[in-house]
Amino acid sequence: MNFSHILFDLDGTLTDPKIGITKSVQYALAKFGIIEDNLDRLEPFIGPPLTHSFQEFYGFSEADAWQAVQVYREYFADKGIFENELYPGIPELLTMLTQQQAVLIVATSKPLVFAEKILKHFELEHFFHAVVGSNLDGTLSDKSEIIRYIIEQENLNTADTVMIGDRKHDIIGAHNNGISSIGVLYGYGSEAEIEAIAPTYCIHTVQELHEAFASNGKAGRV
Repeated sequence: MNFSHILFDLDGTLTDPKIGITKSVQYALAKFGIIEDNLDRLEPFIGPPLTHSFQEFYGFSEADAWQAVQVYREYFADKGIFENELYPGIPELLTMLTQQQAVLIVATSKPLVFAEKILKHFELEHFFHAVVGSNLDGTLSDKSEIIRYIIEQENLNTADTVMIGDRKHDIIGAHNNGISSIGVLYGYGSEAEIEAIAPTYCIHTVQELHEAFASNGKAGRV
């Protein structure tokens, strides 16, 4: 896997944000009279644009979904953003890739202002050439759009670029922009979800991802 430019999803790929995101969703739902005590049921919210998830999983109208996102941010901006932890081995992976002179870019549907705070909190910001996330008004939240924006802004060679993520939206975004993809199974996308969308490579652990890049590509093709 010799790629000069490597795009990383954030939630479920670099960090495990389960507690912060699910508690923020729980808080937002409660404001709409929906009580959800089981945070595990809210895991599908990790990764995709939030407005889509409120509509898909709870039948919100577009207007109510947007309002729910605003309420979500009340909790997330104050507490949820830091109810988060790095996956073990991520700093070592990023260190190796930068030593290999790969250009690393974060491509996330999370608002840019939050993504930058998280990277700074975990002291990861220096690894990344650029961080691209959505705007607070909801624009630039679709992963295909985000990847396309990065390719255009950085004038990337698609043959030398790969997207790494844990949800189908990351892989679909890569497909739609003609770049390779790595679906990681240690995050929040199930093996069935990832394999169904056919990433270029499928990786089970951070350690396996590290070994795949270190050995120039012994990852298993799907």
